[in-house]
Amino acid sequence: MNYVFQFGDVFNAWPELLLGAWLTIRLSGLAMMLGLAVAVLCALGKTQGPRPIRWLVDVYVEVIRNTPFLVQIFLIFFGLPRAGIRLDANEAALLAMVVNAGAYCTEIVRAGIETIHKGQIEAGLALGLKRLQIFLYVVLFPALKAIYPSLTSQFILLMLTSSVVSAISAEELTAVANNLQSQTFRSFEIYIVVTGMYFAMSLMFAGAFALIYRAVFARTDAAR
Repeated sequence: MNYVFQFGDVFNAWPELLLGAWLTIRLSGLAMMLGLAVAVLCALGKTQGPRPIRWLVDVYVEVIRNTPFLVQIFLIFFGLPRAGIRLDANEAALLAMVVNAGAYCTEIVRAGIETIHKGQIEAGLALGLKRLQIFLYVVLFPALKAIYPSLTSQFILLMLTSSVVSAISAEELTAVANNLQSQTFRSFEIYIVVTGMYFAMSLMFAGAFALIYRAVFARTDAAR
């Protein structure tokens, strides 16, 4: 193997790569927050809604979880304009990630809600709490504690999956790397560095989420 590694062009483009990493984190964070909001609504509909709502949620979850993410992106980016809805690449990427995250997180949130014993909800009703208060104070925190590891893993997976949106030229780390590759033709070096950046971001968030868990949930256990 006579290949000579040359990382000079890659490190000269370090500011662009850091910007791409920030765009990836921003896109993934926004998509996860909106997707989690969708998931909470869908989980409530699936656990407490009428049969038609439960059926619609089931269809949504099964369709998204059993089709490729890339196809979902293409359907939104290339298909919606046919219906008169035009989105730029970043908007289409965000919408696709929200729809995808919402479907996967729906089952996670539903499982968390179902860990709450019905007796606790009945006790809340007996105390005169409204259903919204019961959801916020009786259901949400214990359920969030139960599903927190799964949600954080889902965020990291979503962040890594965001690289797929480069297929429609949405602005994120892989798209920046593709542009640099077309300019420098140092494919091996660029994607080695980008792989390391994704790995570092995953470890960083895993560590941050572990600290948050200890600060928020572990202290409540110690206080009991």
